[in-house]
Amino acid sequence: MPKIDLASVPVRKGSGYPAPFDAPCATCTRRRLGDAGGLTDFGVNLMTLPPGGRSSQRHWHSHEDELVYVLEGELVLVEDGGETLLRAGDSAAFAKNSGNGHHMINRSATTAVYLEVGSRNPDDVITCDIDMMSPSSDGRFLHNDGTPYPGQG
Repeated sequence: MPKIDLASVPVRKGSGYPAPFDAPCATCTRRRLGDAGGLTDFGVNLMTLPPGGRSSQRHWHSHEDELVYVLEGELVLVEDGGETLLRAGDSAAFAKNSGNGHHMINRSATTAVYLEVGSRNPDDVITCDIDMMSPSSDGRFLHNDGTPYPGQG
């Protein structure tokens, strides 16, 4: 398997959410290792989350399993059942269609680094705890009634 040159993988900052939902996630960065390696069946992202940042809006996936593995630092996982502290070496898994909204917040004083793995199902719809959803087929952000957010077509 070819080695991925991490220095050549573009760093993407922020979330792509429409304003004002993008602000809490503005400091999060992602390197798409799966794309860099030519993977098509699942995605792997190397994530960094500075102090005070959020990984995403609380969300769940209809057709995509998701797993996170903390490499450095600590994060607070927020889900329907409450909050769980995740430290380096910890992981969390989210089964598709669970309806359990989740995200992570960095409440520590140091940047956290983690892997995010997902199954890349083209039928997936991401549903957020706020009035927002996003079908993977086109990546637009919509209100739960299907109306697009401004600038989303």
